[in-house]
Amino acid sequence: MPLDPVLTKAIRLLRQKKFWEVIHLLEPKIPLYYRSFRCYYLLGLAHLYSNSFGGALDYFKSARDVKMREPNVLLGFAVLYLRRGETDRAVDFYLEVQDIDEKNRIAKKALKVIKKHSRTDTISEWVDSGRLPELYPPLPTIPFSLKKILAVMTCVLGVSIVVLCVLVAVRVVKPPFELPFQANPDRNGLVSSLLDQGDRSQPVQTGGVYRYILTRAQILNDYEKARGLFTTYNDEKAKVLLNRILESNAADSIKTKATILLSYMDVPGFDTLNDRIPFSDVVKDPFLYRDCYVIWQGMATNLIAEESSTLFDFLVGYDTRSKLEGIVPTRFNFSVSVNPEKPLEILGRIVIEENGIGIEGTAVHQSP
Repeated sequence: MPLDPVLTKAIRLLRQKKFWEVIHLLEPKIPLYYRSFRCYYLLGLAHLYSNSFGGALDYFKSARDVKMREPNVLLGFAVLYLRRGETDRAVDFYLEVQDIDEKNRIAKKALKVIKKHSRTDTISEWVDSGRLPELYPPLPTIPFSLKKILAVMTCVLGVSIVVLCVLVAVRVVKPPFELPFQANPDRNGLVSSLLDQGDRSQPVQTGGVYRYILTRAQILNDYEKARGLFTTYNDEKAKVLLNRILESNAADSIKTKATILLSYMDVPGFDTLNDRIPFSDVVKDPFLYRDCYVIWQGMATNLIAEESSTLFDFLVGYDTRSKLEGIVPTRFNFSVSVNPEKPLEILGRIVIEENGIGIEGTAVHQSP
């Protein structure tokens, strides 16, 4: 992703502790950074570090609408609730951070502090002592400039080509065109999901009833294509291929590795979902899209808002009130603010239900 000069400048100002300059720089440009996680998060940090706690909470909420499970945003929520004396809510956020990143240093320290000062009055004393910033989310590092990145990449590429040529010349490795698919070390799960010789020699099982009957070549090609999509963070397209394998006559060993690969896929945010799946594709063959994340626009009706959940029927495509593509039962396993009189955009996971498909929501965006 190319570096944004305005956001890069904001990070530099944050590192220089010029927090109000960050606020004055970014807040007038919010319309230009609609649904930009980085913009909202940087503003949340600037308000937090400048003791503008109401502004910090507002911008962290906007950031969380885009990325539900970003640890640093959750740390921001936790420290704000801790400051307000809402220890139980703070603990919930710190535990969620540890669920995502079990080695998170700040969450670990915060839970120790809360345990040590378990009484409300002693927690307040600790907060009033001025030590609360020890639990703030860390300031972001200054990114490399594009020129530096290109220079490093050019240098690494040049060295790699030279080394590869030498190794090929002495027959230490095969020529590149003979190399099999290689795991990208940037994503966990590729090594454990790699097919071995046994998987490749017997990729099909005989007998049984399956939703899809695939040939040997189709199973192997779909699986390797899914792994390739996984390396480029096209998780939803990869899921479609893996779901077809899981519902097919593929061998159990391949299905097991497909399940392993699925377990390593990320929960996306509004700004990180690379694959947009239209409603019309899903209704044609829902089982191919099981557990895929989608972003759809529409309206909410039959709203049921509870303390720990929000349910409604989502009128897909009806955001313009001119065309209704379908009605999908939608559930958020937490409370979200939804105005049934206004269009909204939801991010959620497709689930298979008895009467069709449903959505398990993870984020919602609706204009105020």
